Amino acid sequence: MGAVSASPPFWKTKPLRAMTRAEWESLCDGCGKCCVHKLEDEDTGELMPTNVSCRLLNRRTGLCSDYKHRQAYVPECVRLTAENIRKIDWLPSTCAYLLLANGEDLPDWHPLVTGDPESVHRAGQSVRGWTVSEDEAGDLEHHLIDRIL
Repeated sequence: MGAVSASPPFWKTKPLRAMTRAEWESLCDGCGKCCVHKLEDEDTGELMPTNVSCRLLNRRTGLCSDYKHRQAYVPECVRLTAENIRKIDWLPSTCAYLLLANGEDLPDWHPLVTGDPESVHRAGQSVRGWTVSEDEAGDLEHHLIDRIL
């Protein structure tokens, strides 16, 4: 008997547009980087990250505390779609949606690859441990960081 080969994972065979809602949502690694406020330099247009997170971000898990209703509380929260993913200039370079849209694979620490939602945190790829909530931060200019998101 020959070895049974497993089917390749959905993210290697399906384009973003063809994914089910569950598949799409599972691409989020829970890093929380997209929920960190960025400031734009008025002269250069450069985006500069801060250590300030959206008030809805659960800074321990890296997930939104009210994902389903987030836009009711944070109207500027952007809903990622297969159509807009390449147009959003503030997504982290490690974002699974962006990587797949650009024909790249998921990183080896991604929870879909490891089967462990903690792998993103162990790899140091999340905001866990270094952000403050916007409710406590005050002036964002005092929270600029050098960390690349």
